[in-house]
Parts: sequence; C-alpha cells; structure tokens
Amino acid sequence: MTAQTARPGSAGPPGATGPADTRLPDGFRVVLDRRTRVLDDGAALLGGAPPRLVHLTAKARALLGTDATITVADPASRALARRLLDAGLAQPVPPAAPLERPVPADVTVVVPVKDRTAGLVRLLAALPAGLGGIVVVDDGSADPAAVPTAAAAHPVPVTVLRNDIARGPAAARNAGLAVATTRLVAFLDSDVVPRAGWLDPLLDRFADPAVGLAAPRIVALAAGGSWVSRYEAVRSSLDLGLDPAPVVPRSRVAYVPSAALLVRRDAVGAGFDERLQVAEDVDLVLRLYTEGWRLRYEPASHVAHDHRVDVGRWAARKAFYGTGAAPLALRHPGSVPPMVLSPWSAAVCALLLVQRRGAVVLAAGITAVATERLSRKLGRVRRPRATAVRLIGLGLAGALAQTAAALTRHFWPLAVAACLVSARARRAVALAAVAEGVVDWWTHRGHDPHGPGPLGHVLAHRIDDLGYGAGLWWGAWRHRTTAPLRPAGPAHQAGHSVRASPNG
Repeated sequence: MTAQTARPGSAGPPGATGPADTRLPDGFRVVLDRRTRVLDDGAALLGGAPPRLVHLTAKARALLGTDATITVADPASRALARRLLDAGLAQPVPPAAPLERPVPADVTVVVPVKDRTAGLVRLLAALPAGLGGIVVVDDGSADPAAVPTAAAAHPVPVTVLRNDIARGPAAARNAGLAVATTRLVAFLDSDVVPRAGWLDPLLDRFADPAVGLAAPRIVALAAGGSWVSRYEAVRSSLDLGLDPAPVVPRSRVAYVPSAALLVRRDAVGAGFDERLQVAEDVDLVLRLYTEGWRLRYEPASHVAHDHRVDVGRWAARKAFYGTGAAPLALRHPGSVPPMVLSPWSAAVCALLLVQRRGAVVLAAGITAVATERLSRKLGRVRRPRATAVRLIGLGLAGALAQTAAALTRHFWPLAVAACLVSARARRAVALAAVAEGVVDWWTHRGHDPHGPGPLGHVLAHRIDDLGYGAGLWWGAWRHRTTAPLRPAGPAHQAGHSVRASPNG
C-alpha cells in the first residue's frame, strides 16, 4: 500500500478530442436491436436512438442477411455495421472468434470513499485478479487511519490518496484518474459490489476503438422487505434496464451513473468537472458524446448497489438528483429537456388536456393531417400510408406518455396549482398519475423478482417524481433559469438511405 496526498484537481477538465479511429475490427459482429422493426421485406428499418426510418440499398440488405447479423469482413460490412450501431438500430454481440480487446491488466480501479470503510472492504474483496492497479481516494474521512487500514488488509497492493478536506466525488475520482497509468479506468463507488464476471462484457465493448465509455447495469445489492427497497429493485435511477443500448442524449438511455463506469483514459482527459456536486456523470456523458466518442450501456455486466431504503433519505436523494437539471441545461442547451415533442404531437396533447369534444375532434384532424404529410415523404416505402400510420401512432403514444410523466414529475407544482382551480385539471392529473404509474409498473415488473405490486409501485413512483420535481424547481430557482423546464422538439429524422460501400 502506498500513501500519498491527493493533489488538487483543475477547476474544470480541459477539452478533449474525439476518437482517432472509428473503424470496427474484422470479426466484429452486430445484430439488429430487438426493438428495430424490419419493413418492406428488409428494404427499411424503423427504430434506433433517437427513432428513425432507415432505407437500405440492395447491397446493404444482402450484407444484413436473414439472421439480422453483420460480421465485419470488408469495407462495406464495416461501414454498414458502424452506421447501424451508431444509430442504435443494431447492438454488438460476441464475435465468432476472439477479438483483440483490453484485458484486466489494462484497467485501474478508482474508488472514492468517505468514512464508508466497511463498504470499501466489501468492494475490494469483489474485485477480479490481474487488474492493472487499484487506487482508493479518501475524500476527507473523519478518521484518517481508517481507509489506509482497510486498504492494507487487501491482499493486492492498493494506492491510497487522501484529501484532508472533503472535495466531493468528482474531485476524488479525478485524483485517482490522475495517477492511473493504464489505458482504461474503472470508477466504482464504495457502496457497490461488482458481480462475478462484470468486467469482461465491458472490456468487450472496447474492441470498438471509438468507444470511450461503457457502463454496467446497476442492480440491487440485496432483496429488501420495505416497499421502498422493492421499488428500488426495479426502478432505481441507477438501473437503466435489461437491454443494451448506445448512450445518446434524449434517447431511452440518455446517461449512465458514475456509481460504476469503465472509461478510456485518453477520452476523458482530466475527468469529471469538479465544480459540479451533482450530475457530474451526466455532464461527462454529454461532453464525450459531443466530442464524437461512442458510449455503451451493457446490461450483461452487473454491479450491485446498496440502495437507500429509509423513505426520508431516499426522497431527499431524488430531490438532490433533480437539482442537477438546471446546471446541465445551462451547460448543454437542449440535451436534457423535460419533454421532446414534435409541434403536431404537442398540439394534440394540449387539445386532449382541454377535455372538450371540439378539442378532441381538432386533435384527431391534426393527427390525420400529420399522417398524410408523413406518408408523402415516404415515397420509397412500399406501403407509405400504413407505415405513416404506424410511425404517427408510435409518436403519439410516446407523446402522451411523456405528457403524463411530465405532469407528475417535472411540472407537478403547476399541475397542483391548476388542480386547485379546475375540475378538468384534477381529472387530467389524477388520470395521468394512475395510468402512468400502472404502465410504469407493467414495464418494469420483470426487472427483479422482488419488485412491488402495482399499488406499492405507483405510490413509490409518485413520491420519486415529487422528490425529483421539487429538486428540479429548487435548482431552477437557484440558477435563475427556466432552461430545465423548456420542452424541446425532436431532431430531424427523415428517412435515411444507408449505402454499404467502401466509402460508407
């Protein structure tokens, strides 16, 4: 064990450049995402992050084949695999033969800790053999000897750094990053426990030279008996679901938490922005994405987290997360909106909230016009009207879901004010609170066998939203901004033609 004093980090990380090489290696395999819909007998694909309609040339269809898998073997397959992968239409899968990719010796594990020595010992015991290094950063623990003593008991040498005064998790992680010499760095918080085999699926993602960050699925450390712990087992803010995905702003997986991350050291530069005490992980994701790095969420890797189960501390944590929305919205305009709605879907949702027959008829008319206009843009699709109906239906369903969620999460103070003066508002909010909660329970019910029933889930979900929304409004007031409350329009996603050719 080596004891050092952590040197102060920079006020903010310097800008970094994107990947120098984005070519997928020979043997790399991708398969269509389970959400991707194949249209016109393979002539078009619908899906991705954000959703889009992609037209395939005849050569691209031949490369994709009947098994919906592409194995990189030449420039054409490399270009097609890259485009589908980056669009979220396809996901990486294990290759038929081993690829050259990093190994555990290429990884330094960095653990920030403050007082939680029992968790640190538990975490160190779960780390795999053969790592390139372990760095523990004591961020101002009350007992200066506690962390070094715990680290000294580990059979593998551990470098211990110390901040005499707590500077926050971002600064602690950066101190460990600064002394790491391996090409990859894994950040693990002291309240997590990696499951057996967690590292290999993440290392597989770095066979792609353009990947700058990969994150595991965060699961519950232990089944709990309280309704909060059962809810957290299926709906924790740290758990991003059962399906792999690219990490893309304003998509299904728009961020990954810093509780467990594997990063390319050259990609992250000086690391996290130490001026942020919350949402520093989302800020890092947005910066890396802007610089052109590919970011992957890999749920085949499991890291367990010791979730909060005390109702008060749990709700306070949700509010704390909400306070991060304002600084993020100011730093990254348009990247973290409360809702992403097209003009027509926003108009339809607003009209439906009016709850009058004339408004409903007008909403139906707007939907019909939007469907017809879209069908005219889908000339290359064999059945443009049927495809337009499908696309508009999916868009409207998503818009209604976002509206219901926003009423009870981001905009609940306004919703409560409206309920005080309007019976229609009370009906709309009550319907949104129940329907959105039940749908959320149904969607997440299979994430953990110890999850709650619908009643417990809806109750916890509403408290979750109240806490986050309260933090969001408090953060917006502190920063004197409405940026985190402004809905955004979708990025333009017209039908794209993918051409499999040596030039991409």
